[in-house]
Order: sequence, then C-alpha cells, then structure tokens
Amino acid sequence: MPRGVSWPQTGKMSTAATPPARYDLPWKAALSHAFRRFLDFYFADLSALIDWRQRPRFRDKELARLGLGRAPDVMVADKLVEVRLRDGARRVLIHVEIQAQHDSRLARRMRDYYSRIRETYGLPVISLVLLADDHPSWRPEGFHEALHGTAMTFSFGTAKLLDCAADIDALEASDNPIAWVTHAHALTQQAHHDADELYTAKRHLTQLLFQHGWRERRIMVLFDVINWMMVLPEAYERRYLQEVIWLAKGSEMKKLFNPLEQMLINDGIKIGLEQGRKEGAVALLERQLVQRFGPLPRAVSNKLAQASLAQLEAWSDALAAAQSLKQIFN
Repeated sequence: MPRGVSWPQTGKMSTAATPPARYDLPWKAALSHAFRRFLDFYFADLSALIDWRQRPRFRDKELARLGLGRAPDVMVADKLVEVRLRDGARRVLIHVEIQAQHDSRLARRMRDYYSRIRETYGLPVISLVLLADDHPSWRPEGFHEALHGTAMTFSFGTAKLLDCAADIDALEASDNPIAWVTHAHALTQQAHHDADELYTAKRHLTQLLFQHGWRERRIMVLFDVINWMMVLPEAYERRYLQEVIWLAKGSEMKKLFNPLEQMLINDGIKIGLEQGRKEGAVALLERQLVQRFGPLPRAVSNKLAQASLAQLEAWSDALAAAQSLKQIFN
C-alpha cells in the first residue's frame, strides 16, 4: 500500500444479491495484455522455447470464425496466438482455453479445435488448457476413442489454477500480473457470492495492485479485470469505487486519478460519482480532524456535511499547517 494512504474503515453493509462472476472476458483481457507472462507462469517450459523477440500475433477473430460453439452456460476464454520457436524460427499456433467450470465435453472440444485449426492454417498447433474450475480432482488431459480396430488419441497440455492459488504468499509477492489475476480468480470463487467476503477480497487485491508499482497501462488493464470478474452489489460497488478514486488521488499514483475516473464512467458504472467523491472526502477529512484535534463539535460536523467538494478539498489542504479547528475553517 502506498505510504500515507489507507482505506476508509467500513462496517458490514446491507445484504444484497451478488451478481454472477465473469471469468471469460477478464481472462481474455489478461492474456491479450500479458501472453508471455501467462506462459511464464503456467507453461514455463513452452515459454522458454519461444523466440519472444518476434511479437506474437493474435488470431482470435479467426478462431471465432471456425464455428466450434459451446453451450451458453459454459464459461470459457479462448486465445489463438501465432509465435515463432527459437529452434529454426518455426511458426506455430498456440490455442489456449481457460476453462472456468467442469465440462465433460472439454476433451472432445479441444480435439475438434485442434483438427480444425491444423486443417485451416497448415501450421503445427499446441493445445493448452488452464483448468480454472473449483474441482480439485478434475484433470482431463486428452481424448481417446476406439471402435473395431480404429483408434484415435489426442492429448493437450494442462495446468490447474487451484494448484498455483494455494501458495498465497507467492502470488502476492510475484511481479507477474498473471499471478495477481490467478489470485483474483481464486478469491472470487472462494467468496461463493458472499458480498462482504467479495468486497474485502476486492479491496485487498486493489491494495496489491498499487503496491507493485506497475506502469499505468498494466494497472488500467488489471482494473478492468477485477471489475469484470468481482462484480459487487450496487451499494458495495459504489463504496469500493469511491475508495479507489480517493486512493489514487491521495497517493503517488495520483497520475491515475483522471484515467481511473474516466474508465469507470466509460464502463457505464453509475455510482453518482460527484456525490460519492463528496461522501468519501467528508469521511476522510472527518477522520483526519478527529485524529488531530479529538471529537468534533456538532457545528463542525454539520459544516462538513453541507460543504461543497471544492470547500472540502480546500480544508484538507489547510489541515497540514493548521494548529486549531478555527484556523482550518476560517
């Protein structure tokens, strides 16, 4: 957490239905942003064989046109990426699927994808699956079919998210953004739609996001990831977003304040931003005043409640040099 900045303390909020989590869109964004780091984290042996001096080519739109659909209740993220290998600069296609729930059709679907991709592009294909479900024992690795002397066996590479999510200290210490996304995914599953638990986890992950000191672009992508994945009820979301904006504005990450604010607006998150900023400003200034001067007179509390955002910011600026409440409010 940046020095000198802390989250406002909040109590338990009213019970509300938690919207369902989304895993497909966040993982697609994460893989598009940090594909090499994804392979480094989950498939390190393969990553070491790739010539990363050559920029990977994403062919997701072409993958969608292959026409291999799935049931609407299956949460999956697909990626098709063309890379070059270090030995002989051979071009290969890597098909990655993030499977967020148990699906008995997975192995057959991966076989079908392999066959269609190989036939369409005429390039070698590497098939990978990140098993991101919450069933520890479900670990498919291939498809086998045999009938009257005719047999076919197809294998694909797998990694299990639960295996990596078990070491929380390693995830939180890692500078790999995919470790952070993995942690977010696991905490979302563990919350089981409990709004208070999900809210606490989301706040914690946001603290980690600021701690890493990543560049602005990465922070913005990961904010998209966490907001798509960890969807909170409206009251919780409003409070969380107020805190995020104040965190960015009051820390060395101040340069992110305007991009964050604009991102939240563009994403259509209707939180009453001005009112939310004012409420957060009142809570923050009131806490600072109490810490400095003790319990506040009723007149001061009323003045804070009725003030404009600009006035609250002016009083906050005056706090550092003030020796009394009178000096601040005069």
